[in-house]
Amino acid sequence: MADLITLDECESLGIDRVHELYRDHVSRSQVSLIGSFGFGRDLVDHAEGAWIHLRDGRRILDFTGGVGVLNHGHNHPRILAVRERFQRERRMEVHKNFFSPYVAALSHNLATLLPGDLNISYFPNSGGEAVEGAVKLAYKYHAGHRGTILHTDIAFHGKLLGAGSLTGSPEIHFPFPQIPGTDAFAYGDLDSFALALERHRGSDGTSDVYAVVLEPFSASSLRECSPEFLREIRRICTELDIVLIFDEVYTGWGKTGELFHFMRHPGLVPDVVAMSKSFGGGKASISGYVAREAVFRKAYDNLGDATLHSTTYYGFGEETATALEAVAVAVEEDFPGRARRLGDQLGAGLADIAARHPRLVTGTRGRGALHGLFLNQGPGIPDRIRAALPTSLAKDPQAVPKLLTGAVIAALYREHGVLTFFGSNRRIALIASPPLVAGPVETDAFLTALDAVLSKGAARLLAGFVKEKVTT
Repeated sequence: MADLITLDECESLGIDRVHELYRDHVSRSQVSLIGSFGFGRDLVDHAEGAWIHLRDGRRILDFTGGVGVLNHGHNHPRILAVRERFQRERRMEVHKNFFSPYVAALSHNLATLLPGDLNISYFPNSGGEAVEGAVKLAYKYHAGHRGTILHTDIAFHGKLLGAGSLTGSPEIHFPFPQIPGTDAFAYGDLDSFALALERHRGSDGTSDVYAVVLEPFSASSLRECSPEFLREIRRICTELDIVLIFDEVYTGWGKTGELFHFMRHPGLVPDVVAMSKSFGGGKASISGYVAREAVFRKAYDNLGDATLHSTTYYGFGEETATALEAVAVAVEEDFPGRARRLGDQLGAGLADIAARHPRLVTGTRGRGALHGLFLNQGPGIPDRIRAALPTSLAKDPQAVPKLLTGAVIAALYREHGVLTFFGSNRRIALIASPPLVAGPVETDAFLTALDAVLSKGAARLLAGFVKEKVTT
């Protein structure tokens, strides 16, 4: 019989064995990258709310919010209860020949919560799939008669070939094949958008643009579109019959202080909104796009095209049941209000820290429970530190902010038990993205720890970080 690792054996593996298995069967480079931080050398026992409990007994404050997945925190009791009930009662997962009451109810609830006639839903598994499904819907809406889709220059829509074609982040640095007909305009810039439209207008004045996809709040760069920009984009798209897609994969379900970020602007309604991450309550891999009725019905709502867009796991029972409860929790526990209160404390606290450390911090930016702090590029990396770096990093023009931000992240974890991460869309930012179940105590603990770490100064932080990387 094959030498398979059982679940019991898996949960008893030590970190050295986990690293070995990763090197052999997952990625050697991931071990080198993540293993250079303290959290890459620890194993988790369990997690609850805003806290991660390690096997060695330490408790870690998770201020990453699962990079958008954990608005509900780790293992929210209502989410666990719904999944346990689904399993205990042996509910059916998915079957193409039976209708799902979970899909029906979840679609209804989204239509009730979203403005206008955003009434028709589809539920794949990931944010990238939701974006691609929305793009495909827009193309079909125009019956293939238009061939161009516009996106922003700092977009992050995912890493699939289609979603990656619409992503403007340096995180995707390899030239993968692109879907045809993509073009970019500057984020939040109406003049740039107008020029992009003109590039794809025929001699008779008709537009070849079938869709515009953008993030009203760019989570990867911490920038947001002005209400004037969004409303003018909406007006132009309506005038030219262009499908307007809002990507709220990260910012959905209360993160920036409204249920969805675009809803802070009354009367503004996209043609399609894409969602994922916290849609699954931190337990279910589910995403969705919700379309206006006229767009969906013209594109797909006929017998010939009813199954033209489908996936194996569409409407997976436990996932849609979980999302039903996740949506209910977000509404009943007032996630938008929680995010606004977190944002008030984070915004004021980070501004104070920036004022206290002007040589290290160049600025802060954010909204709700999604804020960032930008560190000074500085005069450069000392030769002794540069010599210890991998060649690729030593030559990177962003090496200083990456190293310095990485050093802060490492020190926060090592010395204060606080877990953070950095965003790398053009500028490097230390991201504060707490779960929405966090409160003033957790936020104060983060701010106090960050202030203490920055008090070390750049030289000590960099030297300690490089030493830690070299010795691991």
